[in-house]
Amino acid sequence: MNPNGHVALVTGGASGLGEATARRLAQAGARVAIVDRNFSLAEAVARDIGGSAYKLDVTDSAAAEAFFVQLAQDMGVARILVNCAGLALAKRIVGRDGPHGLDEFAKIMNVNVMGSFNMLRLAAAAMMQIEPLADGERGVIVSTASCAAYDGQIGQAAYAASKGAIVALTLPAAREFAQFGIRVLSIAPGLFHTPLVAALPQAAQDSLAVAIPYPARLGRPDEFGHLVLHCVENIYLNGETIRLDGALRMAPK
Repeated sequence: MNPNGHVALVTGGASGLGEATARRLAQAGARVAIVDRNFSLAEAVARDIGGSAYKLDVTDSAAAEAFFVQLAQDMGVARILVNCAGLALAKRIVGRDGPHGLDEFAKIMNVNVMGSFNMLRLAAAAMMQIEPLADGERGVIVSTASCAAYDGQIGQAAYAASKGAIVALTLPAAREFAQFGIRVLSIAPGLFHTPLVAALPQAAQDSLAVAIPYPARLGRPDEFGHLVLHCVENIYLNGETIRLDGALRMAPK
C-alpha cells in the first residue's frame, strides 16, 4: 500500500519507536493520528508532522471504541495501524523479595498484549467496512514484538511472555483477515536508542552495543520506522514477525 493520503494510526506515537514511525509515515504522505497517554507530547509531535493527537489508554475497551468512532469522524477510517504502546519490566520470577508479583505480571500483559489486541480488533473491524483499494487491499496492521520473545533474558519473564504473545497472535490474525485484504505483521526490535536507553550512562549504552554483531551499535528509532514503512508498502509481506536487531542473540543475562 502506498500510504500517501491514507490515515495511519500509531499508538505510543509520542516518543521512541512510535514517534519515529509517525514521522516516517508522515514523510511518506500519510495522515497520521498519534495516540498516547501523554497528550502534551503527542500534541507536540502531531503539530510538527501535520498530524492529529489523541489521548487514550489502549487497554480501555470502551474508550478505544469511542476513539475509533471519533477518528472516523475527524480523519476517516485508518487503513494503517501501528501498535507501539508498551511497557517493560526487569524482575526475576523469584527474587530476593520473593516470587514475582502477579499484579506486576498482569500489568505488563495488559498493556503489551491486551492493549495491542484491543486496537487490532477495533482497527480490523473498521477496515472491513471500507472499500478495498485497486489491488484488493483494505489495510495493514503492524505490532511491536521484541527479540526478547525469542531469547528473553533472566529478569525478562513478564516482558518476554508479553512479546511472545504478540508473535503468536500475528499469523492467526493474518489468516483470519486475509479474506478481507487486511495484512498483519509484527516487528521484533533488538536494542534501540529509545528514551529509556538514553537515560543510561554512556558506558552502559556502550556495553549494550558491544553485544550486537553488526552494526555494532544501538538501533536508531528511524530504522524501525523505515521497516514499518516497508511493511506497509510491500503487499507480499503478511503473517510474519521480522527481527530487526543487527543479528543480536541475547545471552541468558
